[in-house]
Amino acid sequence: MSTKNKDEITALLGKITDGSETAPGELLELVYDDLRRLAAAYMANERSDHTLQATALVHEAYMRLVDWKNVTWQNRAQFFAIAASIMRNVLIDHARARRANKRAGHKLILDDAISIPEQRPIDLIALDEAMQSLEKVDPRQAKIVELRFFGGLSIEETAFILNVSESTVRREWTFAKAWFQRELSNSF
Repeated sequence: MSTKNKDEITALLGKITDGSETAPGELLELVYDDLRRLAAAYMANERSDHTLQATALVHEAYMRLVDWKNVTWQNRAQFFAIAASIMRNVLIDHARARRANKRAGHKLILDDAISIPEQRPIDLIALDEAMQSLEKVDPRQAKIVELRFFGGLSIEETAFILNVSESTVRREWTFAKAWFQRELSNSF
């Protein structure tokens, strides 16, 4: 993404905060491809008969994003961090609804970002429970996982959002990946 687009996104977020009626549509045009790539990355490892499509995930997440009241949008990185969190919640809600309907569990294959051996399927609800456990143990590491893994943000963007050094993000990302590997390997 070019610097011009990043600046445009930040400006549009400011307009949304100020109550502009047209800014949400303009923002969607600028961020749609990035949100679609993020959603496609989530969906790529889902089972082939999944009823939620990447496009629907983008639209659901975007509708939840622009519907927020009293949010002071700061910048592109914050927007994508929140978008990642919302996409995660949409997928978890979908998995819980499927489980409530007594259908087969919702599976997700984590890539080597979390270092699960053999890229075995993992229950998305178990992943969410592990995230909640990590949030209790170390909220900053949980946020780093959410921003890096779910949000696709870089080390630099994550450090900026959390207002910490890049070396802190790298170190805590390494610890968090090891923690997840241990936690999620217990769920098999």
